[in-house]
Amino acid sequence: MKHLTLTTLLLASLPSFAQKASTENLVQYAHPLVGTAKMGHTYPGATVPFGMVQLSPDTDTISYEQNGKYNPRVYEYCAGYQYADKTIVGFSHTHFSGTGHSDLGDFQVMPTTGPLQLNPGTADQPEKGFRSRFSHQNEVAEPAYYRVKLDDHNILAELTASNRVGMHQYTFPQSDQAHIILDLTAGIYNYPDKNVWTFVRVENDSLITGYRQTNGWARTRVEYFAMAFSKPFASYGSRNYSKKEVYRGFWGRFDQAHNFPELAGEQLRLYFDFKTAANEKIKVKMALSGVSTEGALRNLKAEILGWDFEAVKRQGQAQWQEQLSKVAIESPKKVDKENFYTAMYHAALSPTTYMDVDGQYRGLDQNIHQAKGFTNYTTFSLWDTYRALHPLFNLLEPKRNADMVQSMLAHYDQSTLHMLPIWSHYANENWCMIGYHSVPVIADAVLKGVVPADQAQRALDACVATAHQKRYDGIGYYEQLGYVPEDKSGASVSKTLEYAFDDWCIAQLAKKLGNKEIEAEFSKRAQNWQNVYDQRIGFMRPRLADGSFRKRFDVLSTNDQGFIEGNAWNYSLYVPQDPAALIAKMGGEKKFIPHLDSLFTMHLPDEFFAETEDITRDGIIGNYVHGNEPAHHAAYLYNWTSQPYKTQARVRMILPKMYRPTPDGLGGNDDCGQMSAWYIFSSLGFYPVAPGSPDYALGSPAVHGATINLENGKTFRIKVKNQSDKNVYVKEARLNDQKLTRPFLAYADVVKGGELVFTMAGKP
Repeated sequence: MKHLTLTTLLLASLPSFAQKASTENLVQYAHPLVGTAKMGHTYPGATVPFGMVQLSPDTDTISYEQNGKYNPRVYEYCAGYQYADKTIVGFSHTHFSGTGHSDLGDFQVMPTTGPLQLNPGTADQPEKGFRSRFSHQNEVAEPAYYRVKLDDHNILAELTASNRVGMHQYTFPQSDQAHIILDLTAGIYNYPDKNVWTFVRVENDSLITGYRQTNGWARTRVEYFAMAFSKPFASYGSRNYSKKEVYRGFWGRFDQAHNFPELAGEQLRLYFDFKTAANEKIKVKMALSGVSTEGALRNLKAEILGWDFEAVKRQGQAQWQEQLSKVAIESPKKVDKENFYTAMYHAALSPTTYMDVDGQYRGLDQNIHQAKGFTNYTTFSLWDTYRALHPLFNLLEPKRNADMVQSMLAHYDQSTLHMLPIWSHYANENWCMIGYHSVPVIADAVLKGVVPADQAQRALDACVATAHQKRYDGIGYYEQLGYVPEDKSGASVSKTLEYAFDDWCIAQLAKKLGNKEIEAEFSKRAQNWQNVYDQRIGFMRPRLADGSFRKRFDVLSTNDQGFIEGNAWNYSLYVPQDPAALIAKMGGEKKFIPHLDSLFTMHLPDEFFAETEDITRDGIIGNYVHGNEPAHHAAYLYNWTSQPYKTQARVRMILPKMYRPTPDGLGGNDDCGQMSAWYIFSSLGFYPVAPGSPDYALGSPAVHGATINLENGKTFRIKVKNQSDKNVYVKEARLNDQKLTRPFLAYADVVKGGELVFTMAGKP
């Protein structure tokens, strides 16, 4: 029989596009464990590109609340998993990738052997509960596949997934006491009252359905499930951990703890008993829906009808091969491919699908809607992802980004405040972070022709209405004064600067549509950044409602200085819509360049970010905080000066310092793919400094070559001559054999296909 390699199996499942794009197995280079240590906040489990299910291990159950207050340690568990931990408490089906706050962790499943234990135990004494010790030596994490040995129970756990269904495969030892536990009390960023209600029906001896409603980051989140077993369970039971209820009706006449088919309560754990032979595999399928249990069952039948675990894994990895093949890079170093394709992997984890196979989804109004002509998405971490992730989608998969814009417009239609999403997930707006950054995502997509022309006016109307919502986060003051006053609304400088950029995007959109009135209004608002610039000290600075600058001020501190997750040194560079005007405002490049130089060379003592949990030493170079987003464009600002070679040197310095193919290889939260999108763009040699602009800023490519396989069927080829670790400077760049005289590249030139040739040198 002919030996089939993983590459052969993957390519056999792919459409012709991916087969043409790459004949190399790219899945081998993408490592889900990257970022699972320290503050990367990624998860290692199984999912498919933009999948609704993220089936992954959880290594602890730390509560958000401790003695009635916020428990800082919970921050480590935004993704449910920490690489340093020694135990696994279960495998749940929903996770965020790389966030700095959290939710989810739905429907946690754990296989066990021995006497039944329905408490999770503790990390230092796992034997007192159902959790288990594990070793990284017995752990494998690949795109669409995860495997680990649960040492305390002698069970091999394997996970894979389709879009809406998670599939488990548990290899048991011989046992008369084998169990599978379904923990409906568990959750990420959990606390005692997070579960509002839980309902379960045991439909037969191998199928259960149900839902739970939670009140967390999303205050009204309802998730439905259908759970099927490959083998009938011999018996089952439950325990209700709900606090004492004032009224229970007349359900007390039943023994609901043993073999009772309908259960309801705030805190439920269920168990299912089996007898197993040695090495017997029991498989579980868990389908999700935001609509109904009927929807979950439809999703189950549509996506994974049988029990062939390996077939589901192969199909999932084939999807990842197709996704990763959108860009084929060349490099003699394996580490370059590992960094690049791990970044490509992380950049395709969110936003996530949020609709059933029939197109139904739960809307922001908590009603059920039908997506007509588009896929509905959720998980919009827009303060992060407007910068590079959505611009990456405009380049690599414009159809998907157009659907994401449609999802944002649907959110706007369902919003009682008539606002686009700020940070939304699972039919909820959680209002996290600042700005109205749906605007640059939508404007960039419209301006680049990604959104259909007949939707452009609707998009502009939604952007304008959002920017005029006076009740939101200081906008009333912003419109009245031209800035957000710090004594009325905190993080005021960051808000003013980010609103001004968003306003510039609205002006560009209005200009394209020929609406001169709106263009003029928002072009003026886009200048509001100047109102928080203190000419006397050369920094952005918080102002008060009376017009004065606040006296108490420290340009290095990240705490209570008018900024969010950054300091004045970083945020004073945030005028991406007009760097030339910023340079002039700061006294010209003779003053600007030393300021920008100092960002990368000075030392920021720990005391200045000790109270900001999103900033750690791992993500800092000098005073440049790459592990957070506000300065992600900063290295490219030299392109607006006479020294663009410094952009080239800075980018090539940042790449290996902040990205490594190891569990601790991310310099900060991946933030739903933004950190990874920065890597992808920067390693290819260009970056979208200002979404909404027609141009990318050139940097210094780290690859030896690349082919971007565009959705329109064309290819954009990048060639790099004289590439090496020392040759970080661009001696010459030629587009289609025409020498570029400015360090910029037009989006339009990329998407029509062609060739960009960099010639590198060791000196500027």
